[in-house]
Amino acid sequence: MSSLAALLLAAGEGTRLRPLTQLRPKPLCPVGNVPLLDLALERVASVVPATPSTVVVNAHHLGEQVLAWAGDRMQVSVEQPVALGTAGAVAAVSTWLDGRDVLVANGDAFFHGPVDVRGFLDGWDRERPRLVVVPTSGEEDFPGGWRFAGISLLPARFVPTLRPEPAGLYEEVWSRTEVDLVPASATYVDCGTPRDYLHANLLASDGESVVDPSADVRGSVTRCVIWPGAVVHEGEELVDCIRARGLDGGEVTVHAGDAA
Repeated sequence: MSSLAALLLAAGEGTRLRPLTQLRPKPLCPVGNVPLLDLALERVASVVPATPSTVVVNAHHLGEQVLAWAGDRMQVSVEQPVALGTAGAVAAVSTWLDGRDVLVANGDAFFHGPVDVRGFLDGWDRERPRLVVVPTSGEEDFPGGWRFAGISLLPARFVPTLRPEPAGLYEEVWSRTEVDLVPASATYVDCGTPRDYLHANLLASDGESVVDPSADVRGSVTRCVIWPGAVVHEGEELVDCIRARGLDGGEVTVHAGDAA
């Protein structure tokens, strides 16, 4: 779709996932040994080619890592001194969008199962925002028990109404107009907490521990995620944990509890 551009959201601080997000941005945290942002780009690239003229990623927290990840593959929108939120992020790239509709994708979303982004685009009227949603028995984003699942389409006509300041698309657009909700066929995990992050990894691995090839595991791990370069020492027994290598070279261990 030549009149469609894509925005990958990667600027958030991921505070609930600290201390892991003090080491890398949440969208660059790996699930199944693949950064979440790579998985998001793969979904986007199924409908929008990954080029600097068609895909942009925003960056703020540990933004230099996002810049390095993006390289020359796409445009980068660096948000300083504060992150702009989802609506502000769109406004900040309005000149680059140049009148195009925009596919907005959370860089930290995980889906267990295929996501048909092309099918999500089919039949879109380009007048109403269209959102991927999943059913929830908890706090809902939309009436009927629906929770937003990190992928949306924003018609170009809304872009000029947004300002490059901290604000969300829900408050600025979705709550003020009719939206088109499309249920996802895959299981969605937002990876916001250590428990959810571990759960996403165990879904990706069919319940086995996920160990990066560069990790050094001498002890035992059960339902764990072991990050690049991390060490599990001889005699250690880790259960339901994320182990990372700290900035000082030491161990960072996050206990995630029951992630089943």
